[in-house]
Amino acid sequence: MAIKPSDIPRWRIGEAAKRSGIAAANIRYYEKERLLSPGVREDNQYRLYTDGDVHRLRFIRLCRAMDMSLHEVRTLLALDGASKADCVAANETLDAHLGHVRERLAELRALEHELLQLRSQCDGTDSYCHIIEALHAQADEPLPETLLAGTAAKRHV
Repeated sequence: MAIKPSDIPRWRIGEAAKRSGIAAANIRYYEKERLLSPGVREDNQYRLYTDGDVHRLRFIRLCRAMDMSLHEVRTLLALDGASKADCVAANETLDAHLGHVRERLAELRALEHELLQLRSQCDGTDSYCHIIEALHAQADEPLPETLLAGTAAKRHV
């Protein structure tokens, strides 16, 4: 079997980082998380990256820019798009992610409302800041049950 030119190791991590738009530290992390295979190493143990690796890193960057979790990225990377089943799996992954995005949008709208309410409490003309006063008052309130139980909502990523 002939080696394709795109499979020939070419670049060290710094150049792969430039070509992919992903920081070297993140590339190492993606290798650790097995989103990128360990690949070829030089005699001095430097990892060499191929065109295929750079493409895969760009794919990961695009997915992460859409706020996809590593699990979602891993799922999409495992699909080759050549079958109806892959299309179904990709759609299911995106539908689930859309659900997460919609939840986050609702959280952000609630946060915006809370911040606007807080901001409306002070216009900067009084001798003290009503915003700081309100934050201290909130800090004195008992914690909600969800925080006490350690079940506070967490982002999916």
